[in-house]
Amino acid sequence: MAWLILVVSGFLEAVWATALGKSEGFSRPIPTIVFGVALIASMGGLAYAMRTLPVGTAYAVWVGIGATLTVAYAMITGDETASWIKVALLMGIVGCVVGLKLLH
Repeated sequence: MAWLILVVSGFLEAVWATALGKSEGFSRPIPTIVFGVALIASMGGLAYAMRTLPVGTAYAVWVGIGATLTVAYAMITGDETASWIKVALLMGIVGCVVGLKLLH
């Protein structure tokens, strides 16, 4: 159960990171609200997962999922340029996250 919650929390990290950028310094209400709700839920899930998973592993997986999804979303929406090397590097992060799960 901790792994499932950790993965969902990683998705929520991407949500709050994207919403933070869209909030334009907290001047836009809807992205600001999405940021706050997703941040609280993401941190809560990370904290829950850390009750049974090692801190370093849980944090690395959480950040890896969140960072990968944030960049992927930005590339898909055109907010960030896409390239094969970026995709390859993101796949490397995904591979490392999967490796951490398999080693646990």
